[in-house]
Amino acid sequence: MTQKIKIADLPEFDITEHLDSEETIAAYLTMVIEENNPSELAHALGVVARARGMTQVAREAGMGREALYKALRPNAQPRFETVAKVCSALGVKLVAQPIHH
Repeated sequence: MTQKIKIADLPEFDITEHLDSEETIAAYLTMVIEENNPSELAHALGVVARARGMTQVAREAGMGREALYKALRPNAQPRFETVAKVCSALGVKLVAQPIHH
């Protein structure tokens, strides 16, 4: 007989536990970019920064930790310069590709 599992008993999914390499981070950010939602990109960068350590990412991006939190909070619209600095600190880069229809 199959045992029923209660949803409340399931562990909470935390994507930061799976963002453990630059390749995985790049794949995650690529999926978010393909959704074409700038605020989701800011949020995803925040998720990755938390996975890597917000203080370390802020230092490598040349930003204060508080400024980084503010720039990457949900529904934020960070400047491209900020996105580029954070991506560099995370070891990834944004790449343009042709759209195939």
